[in-house]
Amino acid sequence: MTAHLLTPRHNDILELAREQGRVLVEDLARHFNVTPQTIRRDLNELCEQRLLARTHGGALMPSGTENMEYEARRKIAAEQKHAIGKAAAGLIPDKASLFVNIGTTTEAVSDALLGHDGLLVITNNINVANRMRIYPSFEVIIASGVVRGSDGGIVGEAAVDFIRQFKVDFAVIGVSAIDEDGALYDFDFREVKVAQAIIANARHVILVSDSTKFERSAPVRIGHLSQVGTFITDRCPLPSVRTLCRDAGVRLLETSVR
Repeated sequence: MTAHLLTPRHNDILELAREQGRVLVEDLARHFNVTPQTIRRDLNELCEQRLLARTHGGALMPSGTENMEYEARRKIAAEQKHAIGKAAAGLIPDKASLFVNIGTTTEAVSDALLGHDGLLVITNNINVANRMRIYPSFEVIIASGVVRGSDGGIVGEAAVDFIRQFKVDFAVIGVSAIDEDGALYDFDFREVKVAQAIIANARHVILVSDSTKFERSAPVRIGHLSQVGTFITDRCPLPSVRTLCRDAGVRLLETSVR
């Protein structure tokens, strides 16, 4: 099958995937009033053309070497991210200092922190700074550097140098992909440099990531799961990652939202 022979349903599936970031077989079967087997064939055909990337129970917009659009990423696993955000916020006491880096899951953490008091927040995420700046009990410091138009992330060497001036209580970081060996990956090498500086300059690192990140790939290595203190996810489907967390002394918290 070639791209110009896509059926109307294929085009509608692609449009839903672009809007939501992820589509599920059961949801699509109900939406189009067809059998799950029919949808699985549709997804397989779209994945053969590399228009989608197959996952357990559905498909994602393909990751390749570029991240998907910000609004689409915000919609992926939104309920799970909300629960992860609440769990992470529960580990951070009032009057703490923290880094918050780029990502839609870290933004969910920033939302959950709005009930806290006396936080010092240092971030390279314009969206986080904009949410938290209006609360008088917070001091918000934003990194300098190149602003990415796609998502408001601040990246580059200037941001790295800025981050290195601080030593904070907590770092809240997100990633784009987690490998079964515990390697952490992202898409933009400039963003990765900032994330590495954040990890190196925090006393306790909290990694927040929904379980779709186990299904994705990205080209630039940030570091390894053993470098974090706490890993919060909705669920961890990989036994190798569970074993790694246990052996490395990483606290694994699963919110179990599906």
